[in-house]
Amino acid sequence: MLLILCRALQGMGAAMLFGTGIAILSSVYPPEKRGKVLGLSVSSVYLGLTCGPFAGGWVTQQFGWRSVFVFHIPVVLLVIILGLINLKGEWRGPEGQKFDIPGALIYGAAVIALMYGFSILPALSGFALILLSGIGFAVFFRYEKSLQYPLFNVNLFSGNPVLTYSCVAALIMYSSTFSVTFLMSLYLQNIREFTPQLAGLIMISQPLVMTLFSPVAGRMSDHYEPRLIASSGMGLTAIGLAMLAVAGPLTQTELIVLTLMLVGFGFSLFSSPNTNAILSSVDKKYLGAASGTVATMRVVGQMFSMGIVTLVFALMLGPVQFSPEQHGQLLASINASFIAASALCFVGVYFSLKRGNLRTD
Repeated sequence: MLLILCRALQGMGAAMLFGTGIAILSSVYPPEKRGKVLGLSVSSVYLGLTCGPFAGGWVTQQFGWRSVFVFHIPVVLLVIILGLINLKGEWRGPEGQKFDIPGALIYGAAVIALMYGFSILPALSGFALILLSGIGFAVFFRYEKSLQYPLFNVNLFSGNPVLTYSCVAALIMYSSTFSVTFLMSLYLQNIREFTPQLAGLIMISQPLVMTLFSPVAGRMSDHYEPRLIASSGMGLTAIGLAMLAVAGPLTQTELIVLTLMLVGFGFSLFSSPNTNAILSSVDKKYLGAASGTVATMRVVGQMFSMGIVTLVFALMLGPVQFSPEQHGQLLASINASFIAASALCFVGVYFSLKRGNLRTD
């Protein structure tokens, strides 16, 4: 219980960070350089994802799993000190705004119902909680529209197809791709019987490519329509997921690495340009709300992604422990999950293209 509470506290801190970070970057850089700086920001995130497993594995092996949490403390303190020294000034909205406590409670209850509902699928209570979550979100959006200072400014989406469809595309993209690491870990360690170290080395190819190409995609979105770049990336990601859906016990390792690199390349083309489109579609005073919307789409998409996998595994594999006897069913479940992710990603290409052009000149 203590671990869960502490993780919840970590989640609150992460929400504050990811909900404001790109808003601060967007507010201090001119619009014509926004894609470039967002690309560098995204690249930094994936650089951390690339280095994190190695660093965490080494620390765990040397000092035990509890040391992973201790290791974060000096790093976080260093970041806080650097922020206090280098981030001058303040970014805040108009004075007199009230925090929407009822809206926050409704939204939080809906998210908890959604998360727990997905975790207990395919039980009927899981479907009931997901339905209840949908009702909660509907009530939340209706309530927010009536407020002068809402927690989530629903009115931003009215008459703004770029913002609306960019957010839908982000939701679908994260719903399609977040489970890739989980599925590939199962595939490489169970179906292919690779060691955890080798499996990690193979999987690192995806975030490494994302680290390298995200700044390039961000700069491109400053000069070309973000929807074209993001849609191309989404299409490439869908193709890569479809290729992973036919992976088998004898698939060449080199082909798996190249496919993961294709997925990473597609995601790098999508992420920075899509975020640039979202932030460039609103006035500067709404950058914080738009930034929070990006983070919301990411987290909800990640929940949906794992929910899809949970449902597929429950229906196809059932409540069994992984063993060599179940490898055939496990592989079929992994392949089916990738098929669902690929199909969903192809649907996302439509919404990404439908957003229209950001620039009118």
